Amino acid sequence: MHEAPPYQLLADMVLSLHVAVVAFVIGGLVLILAGNLLLWRWVNALWFRLAHLAAISIVVAESLFGVLCPLTSLESSLRAKAPENTYAGSFIEHCLQSILYYEAPTWVFTVAYSLFGLAVAATWWYFPPRRNRRDTETEA
Repeated sequence: MHEAPPYQLLADMVLSLHVAVVAFVIGGLVLILAGNLLLWRWVNALWFRLAHLAAISIVVAESLFGVLCPLTSLESSLRAKAPENTYAGSFIEHCLQSILYYEAPTWVFTVAYSLFGLAVAATWWYFPPRRNRRDTETEA
């Protein structure tokens, strides 16, 4: 007998990844600001700064063009395929969705994401990234 794929578990994994991406975007900016004030040169590594800029740029672009986040779409699709639970959703789903999803008009999110993106862009001007390891070691 063939067992059905664990859609609830897969959806929880996608949701966990989504929360991790959000934590990287928000936490990355905090690390860049705090790290520069505390002289942690690694926060200006080009690979880190590019990954951070790319992440928020994708979020802002999705918002401006009205594109639903692919992680949200995938999670929703997996949850729709999950068998009915005895209660609504899983514990992980309940906890993580309360962190990630809010009710507000679309324009509120577009403005918030755009302002956050501008803050990330401003860090490139105030605290420019370093091109290679030697640049960060010589300034430490």
